[in-house]
Amino acid sequence: MGRDARYAWVGLASALAMLPLFPMLLAGFVLVSVGIGLWLLPWMVIGTLRWADAERGRAAALLGEPSQPRRPAVPEGLVERWRWVATHREVRRVLRWVPRFLGGGLALGLFGVLCVGGMLGTVVTVVGWPLLPDDTSMLGIRVGNWGLALLLGVVQFALLAALTRWVLPGFVRWQARDTLTALTPSAEERLAERVDELTESRADVLDAHGAELRRIERDLHDGTQARLVAIAMRLGVAREELPEDSGALGRLLAEAQEGAEDAMTELREVIRSMYPPILADRGLEGALAAVAAGSAVETDLDLGELGRLPAAVEAAAYFVVTEALTNVAKHSGAELARVRLERKENRLVAEVWDGGVGGVDESGGSGVVGIRRRVAALDGTVTVTSPAGGPTVVRAELPCGS
Repeated sequence: MGRDARYAWVGLASALAMLPLFPMLLAGFVLVSVGIGLWLLPWMVIGTLRWADAERGRAAALLGEPSQPRRPAVPEGLVERWRWVATHREVRRVLRWVPRFLGGGLALGLFGVLCVGGMLGTVVTVVGWPLLPDDTSMLGIRVGNWGLALLLGVVQFALLAALTRWVLPGFVRWQARDTLTALTPSAEERLAERVDELTESRADVLDAHGAELRRIERDLHDGTQARLVAIAMRLGVAREELPEDSGALGRLLAEAQEGAEDAMTELREVIRSMYPPILADRGLEGALAAVAAGSAVETDLDLGELGRLPAAVEAAAYFVVTEALTNVAKHSGAELARVRLERKENRLVAEVWDGGVGGVDESGGSGVVGIRRRVAALDGTVTVTSPAGGPTVVRAELPCGS
């Protein structure tokens, strides 16, 4: 009973303290128009989350159940904080719970006050009824003598004590259970939250991967490739300085120069396969426009609103389109190809269509295996539809973060 009573009194105090919450939140929304609410409202929501976390802990302690604190990381920056407040599942869950707790906490606390106050009032009435007005009554019966006052007082006190002893704890535990249920995500919600976390972390990984690709491409292009060019030039100068009858030495220098030039060619291919320089120069849209313009098959290009994409996703999409168009030119016999890219929420869809002969054999050097490997490295999917007689559609879906 002691724990239940403490929970009820603390809940009443908590509800009274937080009762101005709704007017404050409404004021925060109103003040958004003058700029103050832009900064104030997210902090009010964050404070509400911390209060809800404390109430979750109190409810779990009363019911003897474990409760893990749920304090999601709050992002830095005003725009990101607003986005977090507007989209985070924990925020929506807590805001749905607040009116239930305020109403239940106030009702529960007032019920407890009435029960305890009623018992104290009964004692005062029994002891001092001669000093009270003549129309003083208990249980609807006017108190007229000591015997009746004592009898009615015992009955009324017993009823109020029974309410306090058995009914009030039931209400207390019901509210605690309601709080714990409302603030604890279900298995489906936990799975959805985990998916959101993985999606966000995957976006961070893709960004980091893309930054690393750009760094390696820059180092190879500006460092290793430049040194190979210098070596090839010096070997060429050395050959020019040799007399015509240099014999074996001249042949060795020629082979060395040729090897350096071959290494440069291979290095350029490696750089293009990692992160094509044209992506850094023109972006994905400009790079694909250049690919379509230079394709051996007439190519229509349809690019939706792609927004900002991780560099690794841009490189993979570029690879998918260029490899698919190469396959069209080599194997399909088509006169027309269509390339379509669009962003659907957190995925980039790249689709290459051709009106050729169809019947793509993935094991026959069609290049589809390479496309699948490149896309699978980013946890994407590839679908190839190529019935005999055509048309052929290569569709790749790449995760691109939230």
